[in-house]
Amino acid sequence: MNLPIATLERPDVTAREEFRNAVISGLSSTPRAIPARFLYDARGSALFDEICELPEYYPTRTETAILGRCAAEIAQRAGPDCVLVEFGSGSSVKSRLLLDAMPDLDAYVPIDISREHLDETAARLRRDYPGLRVEPVCADYMALDGLPAFINGARRIGFFPGSTIGNLTPEEATAFLRRARRLLRDDGALILGVDLKKDSQRLHDAYNDSAGVTAQFTLNLLRRMNRELDANFDLAAFAHEAFYSPDEGRIEIYFRSLRSQTVTVAGRRFFFAAGERVHTEYSYKYDDAGIAALAQSGGFAIAKTWTDPEHLFAVAWLQAAA
Repeated sequence: MNLPIATLERPDVTAREEFRNAVISGLSSTPRAIPARFLYDARGSALFDEICELPEYYPTRTETAILGRCAAEIAQRAGPDCVLVEFGSGSSVKSRLLLDAMPDLDAYVPIDISREHLDETAARLRRDYPGLRVEPVCADYMALDGLPAFINGARRIGFFPGSTIGNLTPEEATAFLRRARRLLRDDGALILGVDLKKDSQRLHDAYNDSAGVTAQFTLNLLRRMNRELDANFDLAAFAHEAFYSPDEGRIEIYFRSLRSQTVTVAGRRFFFAAGERVHTEYSYKYDDAGIAALAQSGGFAIAKTWTDPEHLFAVAWLQAAA
């Protein structure tokens, strides 16, 4: 029977306590910020899936097209009987391109912080790939120190698509890659999706879609605080704000207070001035030299890079370096 790995699970009470502590700390800081990983509760994950289908949001369809073209080569590089480990798996949509190209895969280990979303995804995968061992791990991949014991003898291939590496500061990205390097071991490799630097208007449009789904995604964090932390945010009194900072090479995302107001969160009162912003997410963009430097800082070396004709996005095979 394919069951979650109990030793790697985090009880719901622990997850909620972590959320509470992060929110109280973030709202008590100057400037205010809440870590992006808390955007992905079940509803947030579903909204992000909607974002990936929007016409303005090019990363998903571009990366998917690249993976479709290079999946066979990825399978060849991975070799038989390896384990595919996905960091931040979400709905595992892109993973299916690799699963289809790797019929001799020993197992698939999706790692995600959203228990409900992870269980639903794992159930669908077990139905659609009855011969594949699917072992989900509910955890924060930024703090994960081990993988299921059954994969100890297999080669480990990491998968970190969706330009999620861009949501991390350069320091956090290096820390993640070093952690992944330890988890994947000396013979392992990491398949990394990276959004590339490009025209600033195209970037702006991707994070300010005309349908307002990205705004719903950002403000869902307030809804989650209301539900889980007994907060009383008025969602109509806050707005989504996203813009590209060329000097930093990143998209910056916030929720902004539309008026002066006081909000209660987990029994604590917080005053928001009109126009005050709370940071929720960065999305760093890279060029080829930046990807190479990042890989090296994390203990990897670039063995192969695939991209699209417009050079919007890159998928890199990072080999564990000595």
